[in-house]
Amino acid sequence: MEDKLQEAREKIRRADEQIAAQFVRRMEAVRTVAAYKKEHGLPILDRQQEKRVIERNAALIDDAELRAYYVQFQQDAMAVSRQYQHRLMEGMKVAYSGVEGAFAHIAAGRIFPDGDLCAFASFEKAYDAVVAGECDCAVLPIENSYAGEVGQVVDLMFTGSLYVNGVYDLPVTQNLLGIPEATMDGIRTVISHPQALDQCRSYLRRHGFEEVSASNTALAARTVAEKRDVHTAAIASAETAALYGLKVLDHDINESRSNTTRFAVFSRAENRPAAGTDASTFLLLFTVKNVAGALARAVSVIGEHGFNMKVLRSRPMKTLPWEYYFYVEAEGDADSEAGRQMMEELSKQCAMLKVVGRYSTITAGISDENRV
Repeated sequence: MEDKLQEAREKIRRADEQIAAQFVRRMEAVRTVAAYKKEHGLPILDRQQEKRVIERNAALIDDAELRAYYVQFQQDAMAVSRQYQHRLMEGMKVAYSGVEGAFAHIAAGRIFPDGDLCAFASFEKAYDAVVAGECDCAVLPIENSYAGEVGQVVDLMFTGSLYVNGVYDLPVTQNLLGIPEATMDGIRTVISHPQALDQCRSYLRRHGFEEVSASNTALAARTVAEKRDVHTAAIASAETAALYGLKVLDHDINESRSNTTRFAVFSRAENRPAAGTDASTFLLLFTVKNVAGALARAVSVIGEHGFNMKVLRSRPMKTLPWEYYFYVEAEGDADSEAGRQMMEELSKQCAMLKVVGRYSTITAGISDENRV
């Protein structure tokens, strides 16, 4: 019996040696993955990729009882891989527009929890910092479910050279913030960004508060903290309250409970999702030739090749009065055979045509529970 025990332990020892060698190979590959993610502005956690890997590898285990343990083994291995990627990606410079505590700052911190977050005074300056190589990527808002598109950022897509490699949703919850000594009954004036004030319009009118505009919500909170006036409050996030030493006087005061801002990650390198992964989304910008029916034909070409347009917008061109470019967000793989045929036909209708982004349609939400 003792011989069988020793024999089993020897098998385990040899298996462990093989596992150790494969572990080194795996982590060397993880190092390459981390470098790619840093270059392309991709977050460490990719839930859909992990799910695909676990499902594929679990199918290699015939023993149903062992399969469950192997899934746990894979999950632990992936957790270690993420830890290693976190260390490798420390110091990644991430640009955003605004000040510390603004929603863009919160979004950037949740997408890149190990990143070195760099504040810039405008969308353009944050974008240009990536173009110049000062930062690795930029996290900028492209749309709010309540206020609509962020035209300045969409214009940067049209005129600039960066690629969109991910789009992430940040649920926006507005709160009324005051200094620690303030009370709800004592508030007379509320400061915030015009969009935040608009999102809380019914609440503000109901309480009869005077409204004062600020350039962003975080700056409004900082103003209240510096002013130290018990009669003045700000509308901003709960994270901002903690940052500036304020207290939350009232929670969830925005009118819409589905208020969400979409943030895009811009980088110098273009990411192309691997063939066979989940259906992707692509962002397409184009101008049409000045002939009758050119726009209608361009839109038809996209649909005829099986691509579902989720968004179609026009934006005025800054350099040519009364001329417009068009922004399309469509489901499907622009690199597929159908995609290549679509682009070829579109080029006949369009004076300018470019794909500025490709990313998975199952993007990561960046609410608190999705932090990595």
